[in-house]
Amino acid sequence: MKDFYRKRGLRTYGSEVLTLILSAFILSLAFPGFVTETGWGWIAFFALIPVFAVIINTSWKAVWAYGFLFGVAFYCFFNYWLPGFHPGAIYIVTIIKGGEMIFLFLALKLASRAFGRHACIAQALIWVAYAYLSQIWFAGYPYGTICYALYDYLPLIQIADITGIWGIIVMMIFPQAWAGWYLAQLARGGDANFLHYVRKSLAYVIVYVILFALWLGYGFYALSAQEERTADRSWRVATIQHNHDSWEGGYQTYLRNFNNLRRLSLEALREDPDIVVWSETAFIPSVDWHMNYSYEGVGNTIGNEETAELVRRFVSFAEELGKPLLTGNPRGVLKDESLPPIDPETGELNRVDYNTVILFDDGTIKQSYAKQHLVPFTEHFPYQRQLPWLYNILVSLDYNWWEQGDEPVVFESDGVHFSTPICYEDVFGDINAEFVRNGADLIINMTNDRWSGCAEAAFQHAAIAAFRSVETRKTMVRSTNSGYTCMILPTGEIVDPVEQFRMTWHIYDVPVYETKSADDLTFYVTHTDLFAYIAIGLSLAALACGAILIIFRKVRRHD
Repeated sequence: MKDFYRKRGLRTYGSEVLTLILSAFILSLAFPGFVTETGWGWIAFFALIPVFAVIINTSWKAVWAYGFLFGVAFYCFFNYWLPGFHPGAIYIVTIIKGGEMIFLFLALKLASRAFGRHACIAQALIWVAYAYLSQIWFAGYPYGTICYALYDYLPLIQIADITGIWGIIVMMIFPQAWAGWYLAQLARGGDANFLHYVRKSLAYVIVYVILFALWLGYGFYALSAQEERTADRSWRVATIQHNHDSWEGGYQTYLRNFNNLRRLSLEALREDPDIVVWSETAFIPSVDWHMNYSYEGVGNTIGNEETAELVRRFVSFAEELGKPLLTGNPRGVLKDESLPPIDPETGELNRVDYNTVILFDDGTIKQSYAKQHLVPFTEHFPYQRQLPWLYNILVSLDYNWWEQGDEPVVFESDGVHFSTPICYEDVFGDINAEFVRNGADLIINMTNDRWSGCAEAAFQHAAIAAFRSVETRKTMVRSTNSGYTCMILPTGEIVDPVEQFRMTWHIYDVPVYETKSADDLTFYVTHTDLFAYIAIGLSLAALACGAILIIFRKVRRHD
């Protein structure tokens, strides 16, 4: 072993770097991307084998750098569209994900050194722990999580209603970690007899084959059970896709958007929908703010009267529509309730804004929901005092901040209970599970992915959202600015998508499955992320035992 590490040189490190970059590229092909619009999900079952081999064979002084390299390389290939959001976004995301993978690679290395060919169990659990921890902190970003490559393999994702995505990750990582050990020995010039390796690890092979059969069997059973399940009712939803450039603002833009939304909604009205749904921040300015303050003539800033008039037109249209209207709309509230809405001397607004969905019916806002999980660095940055230099950079990049909502609102219209995760809130399982626990029987995602200008970016988003329907066994309707507008059945099947980057409307007859008792809730909804917590606990125990084992071996060698 020592001789192997002594012989390492630039050629060895160079081949490992090349292997990691190539593996990152191959893994990116499993997802929708620039090579294939829908992705080749099967690639995700073997793309990481060389990565595990490199981790096993490389030195401690290199493995942390390899983690950073792999994270940066993969997210450059996978999130190639991020500069369309903002030129700085690709740097922020890749650096953060690279930083996270430093710790992942170090943990995987420790497991391999401590447990040898038996490390595959610990490594699979460690990968689950990493996937969970990397999405729950301030800059959590679930895009690129390996299980999401299987969005189109319906039998393999049904187990998400029990384990969430965490059980799927274990089943994908375990065999790659196991095969990675064999490949590592092969690269060292060791025993090349694969059948001999299989015989030595026969117990693992048998257990995995049994688990895979159960995994697949449950998938087909769940799909069959869902086909036999009868919806409690069908709800006719009109989605309006107005295809607006989300970076373009100003009164004339807001007016043009409203006119387009109004025209498309009136066209959809011919199909007699039960509700009309616009997308995230489809209508600007704030209806709530102007109904509460501008109508009272409390003083105006430049252009305030124009926007107040636009709100009046919205209210008039919504009343004439004769149907409930659900739309994304910023909610303006008083920043300091002891002060007037507008400073009479400076004309400055006493106002903060929330990224909000409003349900407008009978001439008023019936209910509203404020986005709880804001996009880090672009919608929300909580470390202004601790990191003022970074905050100032973000401000200079023209990012805008929203206030953070804190209530998982369940809307009610025509007897249907639904919740509205805004934009990328549909990529977080816990948020949507909480909506369902609170009584939501339908999920309506309001998204604006027009900024990317990339069909694959919107499709990556929709593919992740499919898992939320499986976890909750609730139908999801995605009403978007420019795509990916679609309906997702409780099986995770994406149906009837609307052509992207097209101004249009579409009617969905949505099957609504009501929760009549706690027995109707999935295991995942009632025990959200339980398997992730178990994986974290077992990973910490394995790493602690592994560290002790390595130290013990060193002490024994010195003795």
